[in-house]
Amino acid sequence: MPQSSFLCVLNRNERSGLVRHDQATDVGGNEGVTVTETDVPGSRIVTETVGGQVIGQYVQPTPVAQVAAGGFMEQNAITIGEALEASAQTAGDKPIDQSDAAAIQAAEVRATGSNVISPGGLAAMAQSAAAYNAGTLREQDKIKLTDVLSGATAKLPADKAATRQDAEGIASAELRNNLEIGTRPGGVAASVTAAARLNENIKM
Repeated sequence: MPQSSFLCVLNRNERSGLVRHDQATDVGGNEGVTVTETDVPGSRIVTETVGGQVIGQYVQPTPVAQVAAGGFMEQNAITIGEALEASAQTAGDKPIDQSDAAAIQAAEVRATGSNVISPGGLAAMAQSAAAYNAGTLREQDKIKLTDVLSGATAKLPADKAATRQDAEGIASAELRNNLEIGTRPGGVAASVTAAARLNENIKM
């Protein structure tokens, strides 16, 4: 990660009250800065972490083209399932809580167009994981996002391209169950929002 970019992130975090000025220069050296890239069709999601905490996420378009029925080339839109898989990569080590389960349920409903939660589906698995984690003390024993969301596209009975309306509905579900009053960088709502934004750019 370029030094100027790292300092920009630290300055932003300092202004937000997340880190004191005297901590700013020590965080990167002591805790380590990590930048990961997750490729999904049509984009690359870049996630920046310091000391294991996600501090920033952005999307870089990487156009993928396919031949349509008429013989012309068109770009693929990112589906809700693919966005969930991206979340498994960017925030996969996070133990699932009720806000994650609510966001995953909303994502499944939007992807399938059905309010019926299928037994053994993503939403059911996420709800079970959140309930299990609530009664589990040791972090290493808790069920993580990656355990549920890896291969999410194949686990969904139906899927669709992520839209702004989908992103807003999923973010609302996550926020209603989140005491921190904000969606998590790299989390379910953030990944679907990034996918929806990229899809809008593809249409332009």
